Amino acid sequence: MLAAMAILAGGCASRRAVDRLESDVGRLRSELAEMRVAQEVTSRDLANVTSQLQALDVKALGDEVARLTRRTDAVDAALAATRTTVEALAAPTGAPSAPAPAPVTSSVPAPLPPPAASTSPVPAPLPPDPAATTPAPAPPPPNRATITPSPPPTAAVERPRVPPPPAPIVPPGKPTPKAPDNPEQEYAAALATYRAREHGQAVIDFLDFIAKYPKHPLAGNAQYWIGEAYWAQRDYRQALVEFEKVFEHGPGKAPDALLKIGLCYLRLSDVPRAQQAWQRVVNEYPKSESAAMARSLIATHAARR
Repeated sequence: MLAAMAILAGGCASRRAVDRLESDVGRLRSELAEMRVAQEVTSRDLANVTSQLQALDVKALGDEVARLTRRTDAVDAALAATRTTVEALAAPTGAPSAPAPAPVTSSVPAPLPPPAASTSPVPAPLPPDPAATTPAPAPPPPNRATITPSPPPTAAVERPRVPPPPAPIVPPGKPTPKAPDNPEQEYAAALATYRAREHGQAVIDFLDFIAKYPKHPLAGNAQYWIGEAYWAQRDYRQALVEFEKVFEHGPGKAPDALLKIGLCYLRLSDVPRAQQAWQRVVNEYPKSESAAMARSLIATHAARR
């Protein structure tokens, strides 16, 4: 009798253990399915973003950089010309100039005065020869232009100090060109930060992108990756809030956001709301890849229940 009771008790205990094991196996399968879906969504999004970045018009960006470089060179040339003009205007004007070289001319010396003996009275000479008494023509007066007076000695003049040239003056109406912002490069940099698992900095970068370019086509993607960053940090409540903001930027990332909203509710142990979110994906975006994953999640959790 005691042996029979022991056998019956052991059989009941084994049955309960089997039921418990089946429940644990079902829960593990459900969690594995969730993890697989989340990994597939993240991998697909990364692949799409990579293809979008590769499709960017790199040649147009290069032409824009070359055009800006040419404009910068032109501005530098204008600044150099302005600096030269300012330096010329700032040169001292009171410095003594070098004397001009005297013209080389042959000057005629002045005639010597007659000796004093020739003026004393003499006895009447014999009649002179008419040809000998013809007076010599008077020498021409010296040319004043050929006589260069020597400059008077002057004291040493101290050369005034030349002030340093002023700062270059930017021509009015021509401000220095500023390189335009590049939204695609900023988005790619923020995404690279997310891939490097720097999720906090990635959230800051994506928020800055949305603040600067709220109407850009990539604004919805940036908001979606903010939710992914919180999901990676296991902050499911904040991730849920961020995923719901994706709808404010259009339907581009709405299917993926709805799928992740359901996963957030599932992590928060709210299975009915999770299934509602997945059902929205199936109803509103039936041909999307997220709809196929949502059907798989709905079937998995319906079988579990």
